[in-house]
Amino acid sequence: MNINLLDCTLRDGGYYNNWDFEADLVNKYLKAVSEAKIDYVELGLRNFPKDTFLGPFAYTTDMFLNSLELPEGPTYGVMIDAKTIFDSKYSVRESVDKLFSNSSDSKVDLVRIAAHFAEVEKSQEIVKILKEKGYLVGFNLMQAGGKPDSIIEDKVGQIKNWGRVDVLYFADSFGNMDRKEVQRIARCIHKIWKSEVGIHTHNNMAKALDNTFSAIEAGVSWLDVTVTGMGRGAGNAQTENLLAAFSKISDKYSADPVYELVIKYFDVMQKRYGWGSNLLYFIGAQNDIHPTYVQKLISDDRYGPDEIIGAIKYLSKVKASSYTGQLLEEALELNAPENPLSGSDLLKNRFEGQKVLIVGSGPSIIKYKDGIEDYIKVNNPVVIAININSDIDEKLVDFYCVSHNAKFLSEQSKYLKIKTPLILPRHRFTEQELSAISSESEIFDYGLVVDANRFEVLDKSCRVPYEITAGYVIAVAINGNANSIELVGFDGYDGHDPRQSEMLDIFVKINNFNFDLNIVALTPTSYPVRQGSIYAPNI
Repeated sequence: MNINLLDCTLRDGGYYNNWDFEADLVNKYLKAVSEAKIDYVELGLRNFPKDTFLGPFAYTTDMFLNSLELPEGPTYGVMIDAKTIFDSKYSVRESVDKLFSNSSDSKVDLVRIAAHFAEVEKSQEIVKILKEKGYLVGFNLMQAGGKPDSIIEDKVGQIKNWGRVDVLYFADSFGNMDRKEVQRIARCIHKIWKSEVGIHTHNNMAKALDNTFSAIEAGVSWLDVTVTGMGRGAGNAQTENLLAAFSKISDKYSADPVYELVIKYFDVMQKRYGWGSNLLYFIGAQNDIHPTYVQKLISDDRYGPDEIIGAIKYLSKVKASSYTGQLLEEALELNAPENPLSGSDLLKNRFEGQKVLIVGSGPSIIKYKDGIEDYIKVNNPVVIAININSDIDEKLVDFYCVSHNAKFLSEQSKYLKIKTPLILPRHRFTEQELSAISSESEIFDYGLVVDANRFEVLDKSCRVPYEITAGYVIAVAINGNANSIELVGFDGYDGHDPRQSEMLDIFVKINNFNFDLNIVALTPTSYPVRQGSIYAPNI
Protein backbone atom coordinates (compact mmCIF):
# COMPACT_ATOMS: atom_id res chain seq x y z
CA MET A 1 0.00 0.00 0.00
CA ASN A 2 1.34 3.40 -1.03
CA ILE A 3 1.00 5.91 1.83
CA ASN A 4 0.32 9.56 1.03
CA LEU A 5 0.85 12.26 3.67
CA LEU A 6 -1.28 15.38 3.32
CA ASP A 7 -0.16 18.29 5.48
CA CYS A 8 -2.96 20.80 6.05
CA THR A 9 -1.30 23.11 8.61
CA LEU A 10 -2.09 26.35 6.78
CA ARG A 11 -5.71 25.34 6.38
CA ASP A 12 -6.62 23.70 9.69
CA GLY A 13 -4.15 25.74 11.73
CA GLY A 14 -5.84 28.90 10.51
CA TYR A 15 -8.65 28.39 13.01
CA TYR A 16 -6.23 29.71 15.64
CA ASN A 17 -4.86 32.79 13.89
CA ASN A 18 -7.60 33.70 11.40
CA TRP A 19 -5.50 32.18 8.58
CA ASP A 20 -3.08 35.09 8.90
CA PHE A 21 0.36 33.44 8.91
CA GLU A 22 3.52 35.54 8.72
CA ALA A 23 5.08 35.47 5.27
CA ASP A 24 8.50 34.41 6.58
CA LEU A 25 6.97 31.49 8.49
CA VAL A 26 5.02 30.40 5.41
CA ASN A 27 8.20 30.33 3.32
CA LYS A 28 10.03 28.29 5.95
CA TYR A 29 7.07 25.93 6.28
CA LEU A 30 6.81 25.37 2.52
CA LYS A 31 10.54 24.73 2.27
CA ALA A 32 10.43 22.26 5.17
CA VAL A 33 7.49 20.18 3.95
CA SER A 34 9.00 20.07 0.48
CA GLU A 35 12.35 18.87 1.83
CA ALA A 36 10.51 16.36 4.02
CA LYS A 37 9.01 14.94 0.80
CA ILE A 38 5.41 15.40 2.00
CA ASP A 39 3.14 14.22 -0.80
CA TYR A 40 0.33 16.79 -0.60
CA VAL A 41 0.12 20.23 0.97
CA GLU A 42 -3.26 21.84 1.54
CA LEU A 43 -2.60 25.57 1.45
CA GLY A 44 -5.90 26.85 2.81
CA LEU A 45 -9.60 27.28 2.21
CA ARG A 46 -11.62 28.75 -0.64
CA ASN A 47 -14.32 31.14 0.55
CA PHE A 48 -16.55 33.93 -0.53
CA PRO A 49 -15.88 37.26 1.22
CA LYS A 50 -16.64 37.33 4.95
CA ASP A 51 -17.75 40.34 7.00
CA THR A 52 -14.65 40.19 9.20
CA PHE A 53 -10.92 40.21 8.58
CA LEU A 54 -9.45 36.84 7.68
CA GLY A 55 -5.94 36.27 6.42
CA PRO A 56 -5.06 35.15 2.88
CA PHE A 57 -5.16 31.42 3.65
CA ALA A 58 -8.89 31.66 4.39
CA TYR A 59 -9.39 32.47 0.71
CA THR A 60 -6.23 31.08 -0.96
CA THR A 61 -7.07 32.78 -4.24
CA ASP A 62 -5.09 32.02 -7.37
CA MET A 63 -3.91 35.64 -7.36
CA PHE A 64 -2.49 35.22 -3.86
CA LEU A 65 -0.95 31.85 -4.68
CA ASN A 66 0.82 33.40 -7.66
CA SER A 67 2.63 35.64 -5.16
CA LEU A 68 4.07 32.60 -3.36
CA GLU A 69 7.12 30.61 -4.34
CA LEU A 70 5.80 27.06 -4.06
CA PRO A 71 8.72 24.61 -3.95
CA GLU A 72 8.69 21.64 -6.27
CA GLY A 73 7.76 18.27 -4.85
CA PRO A 74 4.36 18.34 -3.15
CA THR A 75 1.05 18.48 -4.96
CA TYR A 76 -0.74 21.58 -3.72
CA GLY A 77 -4.40 21.79 -2.85
CA VAL A 78 -7.17 23.73 -1.15
CA MET A 79 -10.33 22.76 0.70
CA ILE A 80 -13.85 24.06 0.30
CA ASP A 81 -16.75 23.44 2.63
CA ALA A 82 -19.81 22.29 0.69
CA LYS A 83 -21.82 24.69 2.84
CA THR A 84 -19.87 27.57 1.28
CA ILE A 85 -21.38 26.67 -2.08
CA PHE A 86 -24.88 25.89 -0.84
CA ASP A 87 -25.18 29.08 1.24
CA SER A 88 -23.98 31.43 -1.48
CA LYS A 89 -26.37 33.63 -3.45
CA TYR A 90 -25.29 31.93 -6.67
CA SER A 91 -26.15 28.64 -8.30
CA VAL A 92 -23.74 25.75 -7.75
CA ARG A 93 -22.24 26.24 -11.21
CA GLU A 94 -21.82 29.99 -10.70
CA SER A 95 -20.33 29.52 -7.22
CA VAL A 96 -17.73 27.00 -8.35
CA ASP A 97 -16.87 29.11 -11.40
CA LYS A 98 -16.34 32.20 -9.26
CA LEU A 99 -14.07 30.39 -6.79
CA PHE A 100 -12.11 28.13 -9.16
CA SER A 101 -10.41 28.68 -12.49
CA ASN A 102 -9.36 25.72 -14.58
CA SER A 103 -6.59 23.71 -12.94
CA SER A 104 -4.31 24.48 -15.90
CA ASP A 105 -4.45 28.15 -14.87
CA SER A 106 -3.83 27.51 -11.18
CA LYS A 107 -1.03 26.35 -8.89
CA VAL A 108 -3.64 24.15 -7.22
CA ASP A 109 -4.08 20.58 -8.47
CA LEU A 110 -6.14 19.08 -5.62
CA VAL A 111 -9.47 20.30 -4.26
CA ARG A 112 -11.05 18.60 -1.27
CA ILE A 113 -14.73 19.07 -0.49
CA ALA A 114 -15.76 18.82 3.17
CA ALA A 115 -19.39 17.79 3.56
CA HIS A 116 -21.74 16.51 6.24
CA PHE A 117 -23.55 13.26 5.53
CA ALA A 118 -26.78 15.17 4.84
CA GLU A 119 -25.01 17.19 2.14
CA VAL A 120 -23.73 14.26 0.08
CA GLU A 121 -26.57 14.17 -2.46
CA LYS A 122 -26.33 17.89 -3.18
CA SER A 123 -22.55 17.74 -3.58
CA GLN A 124 -22.52 15.70 -6.79
CA GLU A 125 -22.64 18.78 -9.00
CA ILE A 126 -19.72 20.40 -7.16
CA VAL A 127 -17.60 17.33 -7.80
CA LYS A 128 -18.68 17.17 -11.44
CA ILE A 129 -17.72 20.79 -12.15
CA LEU A 130 -14.35 20.53 -10.40
CA LYS A 131 -13.48 17.40 -12.38
CA GLU A 132 -14.44 19.22 -15.58
CA LYS A 133 -11.98 21.94 -14.56
CA GLY A 134 -9.25 19.31 -14.34
CA TYR A 135 -8.75 18.95 -10.59
CA LEU A 136 -7.93 15.91 -8.54
CA VAL A 137 -10.96 15.77 -6.22
CA GLY A 138 -11.12 14.56 -2.65
CA PHE A 139 -14.36 14.20 -0.75
CA ASN A 140 -14.33 14.42 3.06
CA LEU A 141 -17.20 12.92 5.04
CA MET A 142 -17.38 14.95 8.24
CA GLN A 143 -18.60 13.70 11.64
CA ALA A 144 -18.33 10.08 10.53
CA GLY A 145 -18.06 8.69 14.05
CA GLY A 146 -21.09 6.84 15.36
CA LYS A 147 -22.89 6.66 12.02
CA PRO A 148 -24.52 3.24 11.44
CA ASP A 149 -22.98 0.94 8.85
CA SER A 150 -26.06 1.22 6.65
CA ILE A 151 -25.84 5.03 6.44
CA ILE A 152 -22.10 5.01 5.73
CA GLU A 153 -22.51 2.38 3.02
CA ASP A 154 -25.43 4.25 1.46
CA LYS A 155 -23.49 7.54 1.21
CA VAL A 156 -20.34 5.84 -0.03
CA GLY A 157 -22.41 4.01 -2.65
CA GLN A 158 -23.79 7.31 -3.93
CA ILE A 159 -20.32 8.85 -4.14
CA LYS A 160 -18.99 5.79 -5.94
CA ASN A 161 -21.77 6.05 -8.52
CA TRP A 162 -20.69 9.58 -9.40
CA GLY A 163 -17.50 8.05 -10.80
CA ARG A 164 -15.55 11.26 -10.25
CA VAL A 165 -14.07 11.32 -6.72
CA ASP A 166 -10.38 10.40 -6.56
CA VAL A 167 -9.97 9.91 -2.80
CA LEU A 168 -12.68 9.48 -0.19
CA TYR A 169 -11.94 10.72 3.32
CA PHE A 170 -13.68 10.24 6.64
CA ALA A 171 -13.12 12.67 9.49
CA ASP A 172 -13.07 12.13 13.24
CA SER A 173 -14.61 15.60 13.65
CA PHE A 174 -15.27 15.33 17.40
CA GLY A 175 -12.03 13.54 18.16
CA ASN A 176 -13.91 10.75 19.95
CA MET A 177 -13.07 7.76 17.79
CA ASP A 178 -10.96 4.85 19.01
CA ARG A 179 -9.11 2.16 17.06
CA LYS A 180 -12.19 -0.06 16.89
CA GLU A 181 -14.40 2.73 15.52
CA VAL A 182 -11.80 3.77 12.96
CA GLN A 183 -11.52 0.25 11.64
CA ARG A 184 -15.30 -0.25 11.59
CA ILE A 185 -15.78 2.83 9.42
CA ALA A 186 -12.87 1.88 7.18
CA ARG A 187 -14.39 -1.58 6.63
CA CYS A 188 -17.76 -0.03 5.74
CA ILE A 189 -16.11 2.22 3.18
CA HIS A 190 -13.91 -0.49 1.66
CA LYS A 191 -16.95 -2.74 1.31
CA ILE A 192 -18.26 -0.33 -1.34
CA TRP A 193 -15.31 1.88 -2.30
CA LYS A 194 -12.41 0.26 -4.14
CA SER A 195 -10.32 3.41 -4.65
CA GLU A 196 -8.14 5.31 -2.21
CA VAL A 197 -9.38 6.19 1.28
CA GLY A 198 -8.11 8.89 3.63
CA ILE A 199 -8.58 9.86 7.28
CA HIS A 200 -8.50 13.16 9.18
CA THR A 201 -8.09 12.59 12.92
CA HIS A 202 -8.50 14.99 15.83
CA ASN A 203 -6.65 14.84 19.10
CA ASN A 204 -9.42 15.65 21.60
CA MET A 205 -8.86 12.38 23.44
CA ALA A 206 -5.13 12.23 22.62
CA LYS A 207 -5.75 9.41 20.12
CA ALA A 208 -5.08 11.15 16.80
CA LEU A 209 -1.79 9.40 16.13
CA ASP A 210 -2.99 6.01 17.37
CA ASN A 211 -6.15 6.29 15.25
CA THR A 212 -4.05 7.17 12.22
CA PHE A 213 -1.99 4.00 12.59
CA SER A 214 -5.17 2.03 13.14
CA ALA A 215 -6.48 3.43 9.86
CA ILE A 216 -3.31 2.32 8.06
CA GLU A 217 -3.89 -1.20 9.36
CA ALA A 218 -7.40 -1.01 7.90
CA GLY A 219 -6.12 -0.08 4.44
CA VAL A 220 -6.41 3.73 4.64
CA SER A 221 -3.62 5.25 2.57
CA TRP A 222 -4.14 9.06 2.69
CA LEU A 223 -3.25 10.52 6.08
CA ASP A 224 -3.89 14.11 7.21
CA VAL A 225 -1.33 15.73 9.49
CA THR A 226 -0.40 19.21 10.70
CA VAL A 227 2.83 20.54 12.18
CA THR A 228 2.62 20.19 16.00
CA GLY A 229 -0.99 19.15 15.40
CA MET A 230 -1.99 22.79 14.80
CA GLY A 231 -5.69 22.76 14.04
CA ARG A 232 -9.18 23.51 15.23
CA GLY A 233 -9.84 22.63 18.84
CA ALA A 234 -7.39 20.08 20.21
CA GLY A 235 -5.72 19.79 16.83
CA ASN A 236 -4.71 16.85 14.69
CA ALA A 237 -2.17 14.09 14.23
CA GLN A 238 1.28 15.73 14.32
CA THR A 239 3.32 15.75 11.13
CA GLU A 240 6.58 15.39 13.02
CA ASN A 241 5.38 12.42 15.09
CA LEU A 242 4.16 10.50 12.07
CA LEU A 243 7.40 11.24 10.23
CA ALA A 244 9.39 10.04 13.23
CA ALA A 245 7.50 6.75 13.20
CA PHE A 246 7.82 6.29 9.44
CA SER A 247 11.55 7.06 9.51
CA LYS A 248 12.11 3.75 11.33
CA ILE A 249 10.49 1.68 8.60
CA SER A 250 11.02 3.64 5.39
CA ASP A 251 13.26 6.26 3.81
CA LYS A 252 10.41 7.75 1.74
CA TYR A 253 10.18 10.81 4.00
CA SER A 254 12.77 13.00 5.68
CA ALA A 255 11.81 14.15 9.16
CA ASP A 256 14.67 16.52 10.04
CA PRO A 257 13.41 19.61 8.13
CA VAL A 258 10.09 19.44 9.99
CA TYR A 259 11.81 18.89 13.35
CA GLU A 260 13.70 22.15 12.87
CA LEU A 261 10.48 23.95 11.88
CA VAL A 262 8.74 22.71 15.03
CA ILE A 263 11.50 23.63 17.45
CA LYS A 264 12.24 27.07 16.01
CA TYR A 265 8.75 28.29 15.16
CA PHE A 266 5.70 26.14 15.83
CA ASP A 267 6.44 25.33 19.46
CA VAL A 268 6.39 29.07 20.13
CA MET A 269 3.07 29.45 18.33
CA GLN A 270 1.58 26.53 20.25
CA LYS A 271 2.45 28.16 23.57
CA ARG A 272 0.78 31.34 22.37
CA TYR A 273 -2.44 29.86 20.98
CA GLY A 274 -2.75 26.72 23.08
CA TRP A 275 -3.92 24.00 20.71
CA GLY A 276 -3.56 20.43 21.88
CA SER A 277 -5.51 17.90 23.92
CA ASN A 278 -6.64 18.60 27.49
CA LEU A 279 -9.38 17.54 29.88
CA LEU A 280 -12.02 19.90 28.45
CA TYR A 281 -11.49 18.69 24.88
CA PHE A 282 -11.66 15.13 26.20
CA ILE A 283 -15.03 15.79 27.90
CA GLY A 284 -16.31 17.62 24.82
CA ALA A 285 -15.35 14.71 22.58
CA GLN A 286 -17.15 12.23 24.81
CA ASN A 287 -20.33 14.30 24.51
CA ASP A 288 -20.17 15.05 20.77
CA ILE A 289 -19.60 18.77 21.43
CA HIS A 290 -18.15 20.63 18.46
CA PRO A 291 -14.53 21.45 19.39
CA THR A 292 -14.94 25.13 18.52
CA TYR A 293 -17.06 25.58 21.67
CA VAL A 294 -14.21 24.35 23.86
CA GLN A 295 -11.66 26.36 21.89
CA LYS A 296 -13.67 29.57 22.37
CA LEU A 297 -14.18 28.92 26.08
CA ILE A 298 -10.58 28.20 27.01
CA SER A 299 -9.00 30.87 24.79
CA ASP A 300 -11.03 33.72 26.28
CA ASP A 301 -9.86 34.91 29.70
CA ARG A 302 -13.28 36.38 30.43
CA TYR A 303 -14.50 32.90 31.32
CA GLY A 304 -13.51 31.33 34.62
CA PRO A 305 -13.44 27.62 35.49
CA ASP A 306 -16.99 27.57 36.87
CA GLU A 307 -18.42 29.15 33.72
CA ILE A 308 -16.45 26.88 31.39
CA ILE A 309 -17.47 23.71 33.19
CA GLY A 310 -21.08 24.87 33.46
CA ALA A 311 -21.22 25.74 29.77
CA ILE A 312 -19.81 22.36 28.76
CA LYS A 313 -22.36 20.60 30.98
CA TYR A 314 -25.13 22.53 29.24
CA LEU A 315 -23.72 21.82 25.77
CA SER A 316 -23.55 18.13 26.67
CA LYS A 317 -27.32 18.11 27.20
CA VAL A 318 -28.25 19.78 23.92
CA LYS A 319 -27.40 19.09 20.28
CA ALA A 320 -24.05 20.90 20.05
CA SER A 321 -22.54 19.02 17.11
CA SER A 322 -22.28 22.20 15.03
CA TYR A 323 -20.98 25.52 16.27
CA THR A 324 -23.11 28.66 16.67
CA GLY A 325 -22.23 31.71 18.71
CA GLN A 326 -25.84 31.96 19.87
CA LEU A 327 -25.75 28.51 21.49
CA LEU A 328 -22.48 29.36 23.24
CA GLU A 329 -23.99 32.57 24.64
CA GLU A 330 -27.02 30.57 25.74
CA ALA A 331 -24.80 28.04 27.50
CA LEU A 332 -22.93 30.79 29.33
CA GLU A 333 -26.02 32.77 30.23
CA LEU A 334 -27.94 29.76 31.54
CA ASN A 335 -24.95 28.90 33.67
CA ALA A 336 -25.08 32.33 35.36
CA PRO A 337 -26.88 32.73 38.70
CA GLU A 338 -30.62 32.37 38.05
CA ASN A 339 -31.67 35.56 39.82
CA PRO A 340 -34.37 37.89 38.52
CA LEU A 341 -33.18 41.13 36.92
CA SER A 342 -32.45 43.71 39.60
CA GLY A 343 -31.30 47.30 39.60
CA SER A 344 -31.93 50.70 41.15
CA ASP A 345 -32.14 54.22 39.75
CA LEU A 346 -29.54 55.60 42.16
CA LEU A 347 -27.19 56.34 39.26
CA LYS A 348 -29.81 58.08 37.15
CA ASN A 349 -28.53 61.61 36.32
CA ARG A 350 -25.83 61.24 38.97
CA PHE A 351 -23.12 62.56 36.63
CA GLU A 352 -25.21 65.33 35.04
CA GLY A 353 -23.05 68.11 33.63
CA GLN A 354 -19.82 66.28 34.46
CA LYS A 355 -17.11 64.50 32.50
CA VAL A 356 -16.84 60.77 33.16
CA LEU A 357 -13.40 59.26 32.65
CA ILE A 358 -13.53 55.47 32.16
CA VAL A 359 -10.29 53.65 32.94
CA GLY A 360 -9.77 50.47 30.91
CA SER A 361 -7.07 47.86 31.36
CA GLY A 362 -4.97 48.23 28.21
CA PRO A 363 -1.16 48.36 28.41
CA SER A 364 -1.27 52.11 27.80
CA ILE A 365 -2.45 52.56 31.41
CA ILE A 366 1.04 51.70 32.60
CA LYS A 367 2.79 53.68 29.87
CA TYR A 368 0.76 56.84 30.53
CA LYS A 369 0.10 56.34 34.25
CA ASP A 370 1.63 59.64 35.38
CA GLY A 371 -0.11 61.58 32.64
CA ILE A 372 -3.48 59.99 33.44
CA GLU A 373 -3.18 60.75 37.14
CA ASP A 374 -2.13 64.35 36.41
CA TYR A 375 -5.10 64.70 34.05
CA ILE A 376 -7.48 63.51 36.77
CA LYS A 377 -6.04 65.91 39.34
CA VAL A 378 -6.29 68.91 36.99
CA ASN A 379 -9.65 68.19 35.31
CA ASN A 380 -11.51 66.48 38.18
CA PRO A 381 -13.70 64.12 36.10
CA VAL A 382 -15.82 61.37 37.63
CA VAL A 383 -13.47 58.38 37.39
CA ILE A 384 -14.91 54.90 36.84
CA ALA A 385 -12.37 52.07 36.57
CA ILE A 386 -13.27 48.80 34.87
CA ASN A 387 -12.59 46.11 37.44
CA ILE A 388 -9.95 46.91 40.05
CA ASN A 389 -7.09 48.67 38.30
CA SER A 390 -4.16 48.74 40.68
CA ASP A 391 -2.11 50.89 38.29
CA ILE A 392 -4.15 54.01 39.05
CA ASP A 393 -4.15 55.38 42.59
CA GLU A 394 -7.37 54.23 44.27
CA LYS A 395 -7.77 57.69 45.82
CA LEU A 396 -8.31 59.06 42.31
CA VAL A 397 -11.04 56.51 41.46
CA ASP A 398 -14.67 57.35 42.29
CA PHE A 399 -16.18 53.99 41.30
CA TYR A 400 -15.04 50.53 40.31
CA CYS A 401 -17.30 48.74 37.85
CA VAL A 402 -17.54 44.97 37.31
CA SER A 403 -20.10 43.14 35.22
CA HIS A 404 -18.72 39.66 34.76
CA ASN A 405 -18.34 37.21 37.61
CA ALA A 406 -15.44 35.32 36.00
CA LYS A 407 -13.27 38.41 36.18
CA PHE A 408 -14.61 39.12 39.65
CA LEU A 409 -13.75 35.63 40.87
CA SER A 410 -10.21 35.80 39.51
CA GLU A 411 -9.58 39.02 41.45
CA GLN A 412 -11.75 38.28 44.47
CA SER A 413 -9.08 39.03 47.06
CA LYS A 414 -8.77 42.62 45.81
CA TYR A 415 -12.41 43.35 46.61
CA LEU A 416 -11.90 42.53 50.29
CA LYS A 417 -9.68 45.57 50.67
CA ILE A 418 -11.31 48.38 48.72
CA LYS A 419 -13.33 51.23 50.17
CA THR A 420 -14.29 52.78 46.85
CA PRO A 421 -17.97 52.42 45.76
CA LEU A 422 -18.68 49.53 43.39
CA ILE A 423 -21.09 49.45 40.42
CA LEU A 424 -22.33 46.01 39.41
CA PRO A 425 -25.44 44.07 38.34
CA ARG A 426 -26.23 42.35 41.64
CA HIS A 427 -28.47 39.73 40.03
CA ARG A 428 -25.51 38.26 38.12
CA PHE A 429 -23.62 37.38 41.30
CA THR A 430 -24.24 34.85 44.01
CA GLU A 431 -24.51 35.93 47.62
CA GLN A 432 -21.30 34.06 48.32
CA GLU A 433 -19.52 36.07 45.66
CA LEU A 434 -20.93 39.33 46.96
CA SER A 435 -19.83 38.50 50.47
CA ALA A 436 -16.25 38.86 49.26
CA ILE A 437 -16.73 42.61 48.89
CA SER A 438 -15.45 44.84 51.65
CA SER A 439 -18.21 46.08 53.94
CA GLU A 440 -16.71 49.56 53.52
CA SER A 441 -17.48 49.59 49.80
CA GLU A 442 -20.96 50.85 48.85
CA ILE A 443 -22.65 48.85 46.08
CA PHE A 444 -24.65 50.55 43.33
CA ASP A 445 -26.87 47.94 41.68
CA TYR A 446 -27.42 48.61 37.98
CA GLY A 447 -28.98 45.73 36.07
CA LEU A 448 -27.49 44.09 32.99
CA VAL A 449 -29.02 41.93 30.26
CA VAL A 450 -26.81 40.53 27.48
CA ASP A 451 -28.73 40.79 24.23
CA ALA A 452 -26.78 40.10 21.05
CA ASN A 453 -28.75 42.60 18.98
CA ARG A 454 -29.19 45.59 21.29
CA PHE A 455 -27.57 48.37 23.21
CA GLU A 456 -30.15 50.12 25.37
CA VAL A 457 -29.91 52.26 28.50
CA LEU A 458 -32.82 52.26 30.96
CA ASP A 459 -33.18 53.90 34.37
CA LYS A 460 -32.42 50.76 36.39
CA SER A 461 -30.72 48.46 33.88
CA CYS A 462 -29.19 48.23 30.45
CA ARG A 463 -28.92 45.82 27.53
CA VAL A 464 -25.53 45.29 25.92
CA PRO A 465 -24.62 42.90 23.09
CA TYR A 466 -21.64 41.12 24.66
CA GLU A 467 -20.15 39.98 27.95
CA ILE A 468 -17.69 42.89 27.94
CA THR A 469 -17.67 45.28 30.87
CA ALA A 470 -16.79 48.24 28.62
CA GLY A 471 -20.29 48.24 27.12
CA TYR A 472 -21.85 48.06 30.59
CA VAL A 473 -19.80 50.93 32.04
CA ILE A 474 -20.54 53.19 29.07
CA ALA A 475 -24.23 52.46 29.66
CA VAL A 476 -23.69 53.46 33.30
CA ALA A 477 -22.19 56.78 32.20
CA ILE A 478 -25.05 57.42 29.78
CA ASN A 479 -27.59 56.61 32.48
CA GLY A 480 -25.80 59.08 34.76
CA ASN A 481 -26.29 61.75 32.05
CA ALA A 482 -22.57 62.50 31.71
CA ASN A 483 -21.71 65.61 29.74
CA SER A 484 -18.95 63.68 27.97
CA ILE A 485 -17.31 60.26 28.22
CA GLU A 486 -13.53 60.02 28.11
CA LEU A 487 -11.61 56.79 27.72
CA VAL A 488 -8.11 55.78 28.78
CA GLY A 489 -6.63 52.32 28.49
CA PHE A 490 -9.00 51.38 25.65
CA ASP A 491 -6.11 50.25 23.43
CA GLY A 492 -8.02 47.56 21.54
CA TYR A 493 -7.29 43.86 21.25
CA ASP A 494 -5.13 41.95 18.83
CA GLY A 495 -6.84 41.59 15.46
CA HIS A 496 -7.16 37.80 15.99
CA ASP A 497 -8.94 38.27 19.32
CA PRO A 498 -12.74 37.94 18.99
CA ARG A 499 -13.14 40.69 21.59
CA GLN A 500 -11.84 43.22 19.07
CA SER A 501 -14.73 42.63 16.67
CA GLU A 502 -17.12 42.56 19.63
CA MET A 503 -15.87 45.94 20.84
CA LEU A 504 -16.17 47.41 17.36
CA ASP A 505 -19.77 46.21 17.22
CA ILE A 506 -20.46 47.66 20.67
CA PHE A 507 -19.36 51.11 19.52
CA VAL A 508 -21.52 50.83 16.40
CA LYS A 509 -24.55 49.98 18.54
CA ILE A 510 -23.76 52.72 21.06
CA ASN A 511 -23.60 55.22 18.20
CA ASN A 512 -26.92 53.97 16.85
CA PHE A 513 -28.47 54.36 20.32
CA ASN A 514 -27.17 57.92 20.80
CA PHE A 515 -25.62 59.45 17.72
CA ASP A 516 -24.78 62.70 19.53
CA LEU A 517 -22.95 61.05 22.42
CA ASN A 518 -19.58 62.72 23.01
CA ILE A 519 -17.00 59.95 23.47
CA VAL A 520 -13.28 60.63 23.15
CA ALA A 521 -10.23 58.41 23.80
CA LEU A 522 -7.40 60.22 25.56
CA THR A 523 -4.85 57.43 25.07
CA PRO A 524 -4.17 55.59 21.77
CA THR A 525 -6.98 53.34 20.63
CA SER A 526 -7.98 51.18 17.67
CA TYR A 527 -11.67 51.80 18.30
CA PRO A 528 -13.84 54.08 16.12
CA VAL A 529 -14.07 57.01 18.56
CA ARG A 530 -12.74 60.55 18.47
CA GLN A 531 -9.09 60.74 19.55
CA GLY A 532 -7.76 63.28 22.03
CA SER A 533 -4.86 63.32 24.47
CA ILE A 534 -4.38 63.44 28.22
CA TYR A 535 -1.49 65.81 27.54
CA ALA A 536 -3.52 68.42 25.66
CA PRO A 537 -3.81 71.70 27.55
CA ASN A 538 -7.10 72.47 29.27
CA ILE A 539 -8.05 75.59 27.32
